[in-house]
Amino acid sequence: MDTHTQARARLEALKAELLALSQDAREDRKPVELDQQSVGRLSRLDSMQVQTMMMAADSRRAKEIRRIDAALKRVDEGEYGWCVECGEAIAPKRLEADPAAPRCAECA
Repeated sequence: MDTHTQARARLEALKAELLALSQDAREDRKPVELDQQSVGRLSRLDSMQVQTMMMAADSRRAKEIRRIDAALKRVDEGEYGWCVECGEAIAPKRLEADPAAPRCAECA
């Protein structure tokens, strides 16, 4: 299996994992009920805090998915593994640690 095929498989697996996490957390991002009869004030505040944290986590996942999509596009265009800033090769260890890395260590 060549490097680009491996990169594509790894990127697609990461994207699928992020999408699954987002789907699993969907319930926690729903609006919090304001009915104090069924939920106490502290429980509601806790729920609102959880909702805020889940929304922030989902935002980070969406950003990472956009990075992965950009990396998949670079794979399709034969540009994967090359820095988008300077055009030099990105170190294999850097791509191993972050397969969606768009820049070499110098430009990052």
